[in-house]
Amino acid sequence: MVTVYRKKIVPALCMIVSFFFSLAYGQTAKPKYVPPETRILFIFDASQSMAGKWEKETKIAIAQRVLIHIIDSLESLDNVQMALRLYGHQSPVPPQDCNDTRLEVPFAKGNAPKIRQELRYITPRGTTPIAYSLEKGGGDFPEDCDNCRNIIILITDGIEACDGDACAVSYALQERGIVLKPFIIGIGIDEGFRQTFDCIGHFYNATHEDKFAEIMEVVISQALNATTAQVNLLDIHGNPTETNVNMTFYDQFSGKVIYNYIHTMNHRGLPDTLILDHLMTYRLRVNTLPPVIVENVKLTPGKHTVIAADAPQGILVVKVADQIQYKGLEYIVRKADDMKTLNMQKMYEEEKYLVGKYDIEIPVLPRIYLTNVDIRQSHTTTLEIPRPGLVTFLKSSTGFGSIYLRKSATDEEWVYNLDNRMKNETILVQPGTYRVVFRAQNAKQTLYTVNKTFDVKEGASVPIQLY
Repeated sequence: MVTVYRKKIVPALCMIVSFFFSLAYGQTAKPKYVPPETRILFIFDASQSMAGKWEKETKIAIAQRVLIHIIDSLESLDNVQMALRLYGHQSPVPPQDCNDTRLEVPFAKGNAPKIRQELRYITPRGTTPIAYSLEKGGGDFPEDCDNCRNIIILITDGIEACDGDACAVSYALQERGIVLKPFIIGIGIDEGFRQTFDCIGHFYNATHEDKFAEIMEVVISQALNATTAQVNLLDIHGNPTETNVNMTFYDQFSGKVIYNYIHTMNHRGLPDTLILDHLMTYRLRVNTLPPVIVENVKLTPGKHTVIAADAPQGILVVKVADQIQYKGLEYIVRKADDMKTLNMQKMYEEEKYLVGKYDIEIPVLPRIYLTNVDIRQSHTTTLEIPRPGLVTFLKSSTGFGSIYLRKSATDEEWVYNLDNRMKNETILVQPGTYRVVFRAQNAKQTLYTVNKTFDVKEGASVPIQLY
């Protein structure tokens, strides 16, 4: 039996990991794929009912034998650690001890012999505190691991006997990012209780001994193996042509960042294949401008999953025709009719945005506001603003003043306050008609205020005397 399990699990796992590695990176790629360490906590039912007969043997004898074979198969895998928690094995019933659970073998390298030894000498005695055992099991995993997967495999022949809420405990553990969705293997449990376990995790019910062994293999295979997926970033026509954008996969329960990738087209021009953990439900954030969110992404074990996200994009650039004025200046981009800043974009530089309408604010003098700018699929929207003029204010001394844009004889708009620390000052100003108001600092009467109107033309220099 030991040899059979090793043949089924270990070589198959190596082949799958090798296959995924070649898909993800190719033969000439430099990054090295490091598979995560999988930490499996077996929570084993040693309650009184496990002493009951099941087909040819007692339930406890069958479960011991099958689990020991699984431990044998996992022992040789470098990226797997195991631990064993028992419940119902310390206090006989009656009375009922709902705290009867204990971590008998903690996580450690090379602890398979200890787990086998512990399993061989179990005597079923007590009750079935599933919820409490799950809760305590959440604390059995060592902390501080950046590339680990924490998995619980619960083996039981009965339902919760201590009024605990195992579903709530399981959800809390997943929400806090402590464990992935647990596996529950039932030993001859009445199918009427399936709903009781479905909310805890992935439930498999063994109706007879041979089925129990098969289910254990399936669960271990799912616990260890990843699956493949691709993200199709769809253009406005529904074709997966968009690419080169960051994608973040979050754990839907805990909100923890699990993967960060730059979307890539492979050498055949198709979205590249990703290796993902199928035991998680993901929230995908495609970090376009603005971002695209795909909720509740689920993968099917052993099947290639296609994840679609609508991400049609076009390009925006703002510049001054044939000039380099304002180079390095940043302007504000907002979604149309939304005051929240979406991006600060530099003049002359191209940036992609989702197809739609945008408002733009350019902090020149005076400010330029452009509304409902249309970004179209695979099109570069180029906005050109006028060349500024160069205005030099010549002052007899430092002083206080402002300039205003004259829109009409009755309408003026404030543009800029002169620097009261500078005697002479030069600024870039957009074409238009302006008025400047100035008083020297040493002038102690209001009547010494200077008022002048002047015109600014594209690319011209204008000296203004303020005395």
